[in-house]
Amino acid sequence: MEKKLGLTALTALVLSSMLGAGVFSLPQNMAAVASPAALLLGWAITGVGILFLAFAMLLLTRLRPDLDGGIFTYAKEGFGELVGFCSAWGYWLCAVIANVSYLVIVFAALSIFTDRNGPVILGDGNTWQALIAESLLLWIVHALVLRGVQTAASINLVATLAKLIPLGLFAVFAAIAFRLDVFTLDFHGIALGTPVWQQVKDTMLVTLWVFIGVEGAVVVSARARNKKDVGRATMLAVLSALAVYLLVTLLSLGVVPRSELAEMRNPSMAVLMVDLIGPWGNVIIATGLIVSVCGAYLSWTIMAAEVPLLAAQHGAFPKLFRKQNQNHAPSASLWLTNGAVQVALVLIWLTGSNYDSLLTIASEMILVPYFLVGAFLFKVALKRQDKRLMIAATGACLYGIWLLYASGLMHLLMSVLLYAPGLLVFIYARHGHQDVKLLNSLEKGSIFLLLAATVPAGWFMLQ
Repeated sequence: MEKKLGLTALTALVLSSMLGAGVFSLPQNMAAVASPAALLLGWAITGVGILFLAFAMLLLTRLRPDLDGGIFTYAKEGFGELVGFCSAWGYWLCAVIANVSYLVIVFAALSIFTDRNGPVILGDGNTWQALIAESLLLWIVHALVLRGVQTAASINLVATLAKLIPLGLFAVFAAIAFRLDVFTLDFHGIALGTPVWQQVKDTMLVTLWVFIGVEGAVVVSARARNKKDVGRATMLAVLSALAVYLLVTLLSLGVVPRSELAEMRNPSMAVLMVDLIGPWGNVIIATGLIVSVCGAYLSWTIMAAEVPLLAAQHGAFPKLFRKQNQNHAPSASLWLTNGAVQVALVLIWLTGSNYDSLLTIASEMILVPYFLVGAFLFKVALKRQDKRLMIAATGACLYGIWLLYASGLMHLLMSVLLYAPGLLVFIYARHGHQDVKLLNSLEKGSIFLLLAATVPAGWFMLQ
């Protein structure tokens, strides 16, 4: 019999998936694009928006407990087969890219120890030595998840508690060293040469990246012991993560000036910690980053493997991915996901890409699935004529629209090129299912337009 996940395990899953590599690079990432004034505005918008999104998920888990396939089933129920597939495909790709980025950043962090005074061994996590080590870790975690989601979730709980220790130490030492005159130096970012509102826009994909994973409990809601725990876990994790991010970014700007922080090597928290307590700061933060990322990677492996399983059960992915092993682990889906991660790791090695480029792609692929959560709640609110639901849905929708606007045209075109190959998977999957609804003319037209859009998108990307 399959063991179910309780509130603590679900909360740890969500919190661990959010608190990954991003938090350790957050001081430099934010300082590079935003002044303290813009940062305060950016976090205010993101904080309110992500709380609306989390609240929307909480409400949907209670209003529609029958939809235990997470954000994929919300999109499918609300807007049809094609939109549901696009939500699942976009989310799955985001999860795959996130897993690749976590493996890359683990070994980029280890380069602090291996590449000190000699030749480059691990570099930015994109050398051949890093590729071998990343592949080894990939398949170790693969074997662990095959033993069952409950086993992996228990290990993840320990990793989540462990990663909070270095983050807490950093917050304490940074608070002691904080100086208001440093924080208010060039408060509006005149040296950046961009208006405050543009700076706020530039923070959006960074702030979104560190919150990706907010839907973790919803994705695995079919494995929850109590359906009400799904919404509670989501809200608890979001509030905890928001508190951590605010402390890390605001305190950092009071320790060193923004211009100096923007030039730091990542993980910038390690460099700051060395300034605060000496050489041991590097060891503490690097160790914390490795533990943190391994925990986040474990969470994302669970969530990434769950999506093709759920999509296959609903006819959006080929039937093969319905398969589970004797431990109730989604074995076929896990092989697909980790096979895709392995291919991506080889491409990272061949192209010399790094963590920052992966961050942008992963953030972009999650935008549509997040928007559709708010849109589905809006549809439910209209049907029920409930004003309180309408307010929550409107807030979540507006945040989704704002993210699409802030991401820019180039990133939207990139997402078209990544969504298009998925349509071939969708068409093949439906051909193999006899019990799915036929596509209507609007969905057929949408497929044609999306495939046609890859031509100008590809041309624009090559310019």
